[in-house]
Amino acid sequence: MFFVRLGGVRVRVVGTERIPAGTCLFVANHTSAADAPAVVGAIPRRIAILLKASLFRWPVVGRAFLVAGFIPVDRKSAESAIASLEKATMALRNGQSFLIYPEGTRSPDGRLQAFKKGAVVMAIKAGVYIVPVACSGAHRVMEKGSLDLHPGEILVEFLEAVDAGKYEVAQRDALNQLVHDRLAAGLPEEQRPVGFVVGAG
Repeated sequence: MFFVRLGGVRVRVVGTERIPAGTCLFVANHTSAADAPAVVGAIPRRIAILLKASLFRWPVVGRAFLVAGFIPVDRKSAESAIASLEKATMALRNGQSFLIYPEGTRSPDGRLQAFKKGAVVMAIKAGVYIVPVACSGAHRVMEKGSLDLHPGEILVEFLEAVDAGKYEVAQRDALNQLVHDRLAAGLPEEQRPVGFVVGAG
């Protein structure tokens, strides 16, 4: 976050009053390397993160990730990915809040992509609230694949939470769509999926 601010980037945070008390699963859109420090810095509690396994091989930083309780995910192995989700679910049950990027990768154009279902399944099994986090402007501050940081503003908004404890695993598709659409509606039009209409359905 220090380097983001040093580059002339302002982070504005809205909606912290919408975060329920207790353990939560925060789900955010992912457009840029700049949105991670903005979102993590905005969440007013200690969190762990599911990260791709290759990041844990970085010297010093990888060790710090492990100490912080972050969980590596090998997306090339379905069996390993499932094991990581189960480990994270157990941590959620034990009171550890998490941040997940349910798109699975950074958006190439800043628009919200479809969600994978692992996040909502975790939340259903752990019986916790899902807090959609809309991050806008980060793709203009730092483009995907670039290390150049441009001055500007990143807006991080916490949206209305969803109680995943009211859903069964069999309802994961409906919950996944609800969370996706709530996050999409909280983004500026240029970052919503093409053709998405706020309030449709």
